[in-house]
Amino acid sequence: MTSPQPADTRTHGRSTQTATLAEIAREAGVSAPTVSKVLNGRADVAPGTRSRVEELLRTHGYRRRRAEASRSPLIDLVFHELESAWAMEVIRGVENVARDAGLSVVLSESAGRLTPGRTWADQVAARRPHGVILVLSGLDESGRALLTSRSIPFVVMDPAGDPGTDVPSIGATNWQGGLAATRHLIELGHTRIGAISGPSRMMCSRARVDGYRAALETAGLPVDPSLIVSGDFHHDAGYRQGLALLRREDRPTAVFAGNDLQALGLYEAARELGLRIPEDLSVVGFDDLPVARWVGPPLTTVRQPLTEMAEAAAKLVLDLGKGEDAAAATRVELATSLVVRSSTAAPAAR
Repeated sequence: MTSPQPADTRTHGRSTQTATLAEIAREAGVSAPTVSKVLNGRADVAPGTRSRVEELLRTHGYRRRRAEASRSPLIDLVFHELESAWAMEVIRGVENVARDAGLSVVLSESAGRLTPGRTWADQVAARRPHGVILVLSGLDESGRALLTSRSIPFVVMDPAGDPGTDVPSIGATNWQGGLAATRHLIELGHTRIGAISGPSRMMCSRARVDGYRAALETAGLPVDPSLIVSGDFHHDAGYRQGLALLRREDRPTAVFAGNDLQALGLYEAARELGLRIPEDLSVVGFDDLPVARWVGPPLTTVRQPLTEMAEAAAKLVLDLGKGEDAAAATRVELATSLVVRSSTAAPAAR
């Protein structure tokens, strides 16, 4: 049980407030042990009482002192979806850092939601990990306040939206990657280039398509909106949208597939329609997953340093947990690079 301790001083509006757990308990009309239960994520607290205490913790800016916050030897790694080789590269990177630090990794999934639910937040509060890494996800205000009040540091990797200047995040140069992928196709002589984007709600997806558009505009080529189709970063979307693009009478001679899984779906669509890669169709992916080297023909793609990004996120969250001044590197972007293989070539003469 946590004994009543003073919170760190926080500034709210014009006044500076410092509260102890005992004071928060009196204001909430509950006992100090009940406040401790809320802080520790215990389940045996009525929902209404929990909400009232959480609101007071936020109002007073309560933050448990790091020295007083006993931590489990864990890092929480949260995915919005956990079902692809992409996730395995991220897990590998976090595991590398956790292993060296003598920690274990707890995996969880928010079932496609871009912010984990309240149940997850309570579980994290009960586990008291060294830190939380959220992948292609984020935290709403209440979730952020809950982790902050428990002095549980968190980092967002490849944030779905703008995480805000006060949220540490690790990303990649997605716009530059989309530019490089499309510029490569233009330099090969392609002028009719399609794109299969990822979900529009994801910042990385929008940045890649913006880079694609910028490459076309810089080369003086028109941006045909009908050649930009929406996917979801999965194989099936690459297949379905690939069929739609390739069945057109004025089909593109090249496609930037947005990520490697969609590129593999596009490969399947091309085979079904009797099109050869790269003789009839050039394809560029994004991520450089291990499978990109194994498919036939090996896939030209933009390498996103997923393992290195995950390692950077894990190191950052551990530094924050030690109280080190990692806030200076709130937003870090690792460089992408084009990897040219055999899925791209000059367009065939028509």
